[in-house]
Amino acid sequence: MPSCTTRTLIKSALALSIAAVSAHTMAGNPHHKIQWQPKKDAYFERVATFPVYHNLNLGNGDAVEDQTAAEISAASQDGNVVFYSDSPMGRIGLIDIRNIAAPKAAGFITLDGEPTSVAVNGDHLLVAINTSSSYTTPGGKLSVYSLANPLQPQWIADFDMGGQPDAIATSPDGRYAAVVVENERDEDYNDGIIPQAPAGNLQVITMRGAVTNWKVRAVDLTGLAQIAPSDPEPEYVAINRFNIAAVTLQENNHIVLVDLRRARIIHDFSAGSVDLFNVDTSEDDVINPVDTILDRRREPDAITWINDWWIGTANEGDYEDEHGVAGGSRGFTLFNPFGRVKYEAGASLEHALIRAGHYPESRSENKGIEPESILSGTFDGKEHLFVGSERGNIVAVYNTSALGKPKLHQLLPTTIAPEGLLTIPSRNLLVVSSEEDSAEDGIRSTVAIYQYGAKYAEYPQIQSDPNQLIPWGALSGMVGDNDNAQTLYAVPDSYYAQSRIFRAEVAPKGPAVIKQAIVLSKDGSTVDYDLEGIAQRQDGSFWLVSEGNSGSRPNLLIKAAADGSVMEEISLPASVVAKQISNGFEGVAVTGSGEQEKVYIAFQREWKGDPAGMVRIGVYTPSTNSWGFLYYPIESTDTGWIGLSELSAIDEHNFAVIERDNQQGDRARVKRLYRFSVADLTPAAEGETFPQVSKSLAYDLLPELQATHGWVLDKVEGTAIAKNGEVYVVTDNDGVDDASGETRFMKLGKLFK
Repeated sequence: MPSCTTRTLIKSALALSIAAVSAHTMAGNPHHKIQWQPKKDAYFERVATFPVYHNLNLGNGDAVEDQTAAEISAASQDGNVVFYSDSPMGRIGLIDIRNIAAPKAAGFITLDGEPTSVAVNGDHLLVAINTSSSYTTPGGKLSVYSLANPLQPQWIADFDMGGQPDAIATSPDGRYAAVVVENERDEDYNDGIIPQAPAGNLQVITMRGAVTNWKVRAVDLTGLAQIAPSDPEPEYVAINRFNIAAVTLQENNHIVLVDLRRARIIHDFSAGSVDLFNVDTSEDDVINPVDTILDRRREPDAITWINDWWIGTANEGDYEDEHGVAGGSRGFTLFNPFGRVKYEAGASLEHALIRAGHYPESRSENKGIEPESILSGTFDGKEHLFVGSERGNIVAVYNTSALGKPKLHQLLPTTIAPEGLLTIPSRNLLVVSSEEDSAEDGIRSTVAIYQYGAKYAEYPQIQSDPNQLIPWGALSGMVGDNDNAQTLYAVPDSYYAQSRIFRAEVAPKGPAVIKQAIVLSKDGSTVDYDLEGIAQRQDGSFWLVSEGNSGSRPNLLIKAAADGSVMEEISLPASVVAKQISNGFEGVAVTGSGEQEKVYIAFQREWKGDPAGMVRIGVYTPSTNSWGFLYYPIESTDTGWIGLSELSAIDEHNFAVIERDNQQGDRARVKRLYRFSVADLTPAAEGETFPQVSKSLAYDLLPELQATHGWVLDKVEGTAIAKNGEVYVVTDNDGVDDASGETRFMKLGKLFK
């Protein structure tokens, strides 16, 4: 516990700051407004997603494939323009958001270094720029621009930061700015172990009068932390209404409080450690949250003030010392200014992401969901806490108004690697910058806009039981239960080992809920299929299809009991196997029973020798162990390829099938549900002429996907027709690996009457 002297110093600093703020407020500070009448709970909904590459200058040297990114964002005083740091391009990008539903590219500011952060103070834009020539000779500056016209910033002055600047914060009263000078370590030198000279510090800028008269003072942060006292490695800074800056020393697992008026440290404390229970620490392609991690350093990244008194930290963890002790506590923490823990999230946020299908299994041995960003904001008088998961691609929204235990309010899906959080309360907006960008992989950095005021949380649309911890993801096939209109079954693909069948319940309102995971087994051992389709037989058992890879994994039709026991594996005839490619079985449907039972299987794309634009529908008759084939005509597109993703039986002769291209975002063209009939068609054996089915469009899914105002998802993969005729479609989230992890569960109504 801090000493009486420390407490007195903090209280004294707070008292002086409160007096100054109160006097400023009494004088009519237009930026400070307290709303005392909170309204009924409302939610945030995504209203737009702006791809950052739209701000490239394609007519003057830029190419659409150029890597670009939005990392940290700020907004003009009127909330109509968003500025974001674009490190790969060495620019500050501008977005016109006067119409939040249709944000527009507004150009950029070209810099002579790497922008690391941006902030706005009144009519001024502050840009931290890294100009370092090496890790050992860091350099940087703070550039200030006039925002008399926010769409045309004009440079005014530069201030030498004496090292590599990172995060910026400005005080609510507009008097101060604080710039973290990190002087980051070289992770390739000495295994990245600190200390590594030169030391970083905090630069305090007093913003009074003309910009050229602003004063800069340095605050020495050395000699505080026990891990590497000579190398503080400051990471992030936040300022409260009393002009006290809270600074994280991430690798040192430490927090420092600085009185900006005097540029003086008033307190510092260790961020401490946490015990984590029911987490996954093995990257074995199975989400298995059963492990325990004890005494894990928090190593906070971002920091925020809550109600000007409590301190919130996002505990990403970023460092392993010479003893192999790593940080990263997978959650967030609330402290009081004396360093006492008010609330510890532990593994609860990670559990919420597991239930939402957003857990990144490939990061289990590292830092799990990696909470990296955190921000407090007040909307309609209610305090909210936003926590961004860099690897889970989620922003979790908590209600903290009562200063009690934070309550999870909702989860907001993002694109890949959300980094910057920005609130614009005057317009009821939350802005999230996601930095991952790879045109080759169809992944683009985005700035997403969420508006406060929705009556319900739109996401997730499917989740696992809140009273259980059932991991799931990569849903690739679905089917409705034969007897219960509220029950569906779904399967994941080969992203995960230990194949299983999920049982989900649907309701007219709210998300579908996964109630059970049935693990498949063969001869007492788990199996690793690439499941792409599921159909329920009349006795309650299942037909499943596993997609082959034209190599070691064959295309298989699998019969499984209701309890998940594999009863039979059925292969294609050798003459057909000889023509396979990597895109194989994608959907399965069944009609009839006994000797009348027939199993229909959708192939994803043409195999060797198939006519262009014709893919196979396989027909297997269990009673005779025989195969026949039909041809299905697929659409064509000028981007990527098109194939089938699902097959569902409407009745004995009619089927629904998904056609989709392999594109996402604004390149997506074909995401459709078709129907076709096999009446009066006789499947032909291999070597004969296959009859061709005729199809008709049942539902265009692209507008449905675009209506979420996010990055249009690629893999529309599962369809279920419930017993009452309701049609459901689900997307495959690729296990949150080089994918946003967003899963859309669409309720389309009774399409096939």
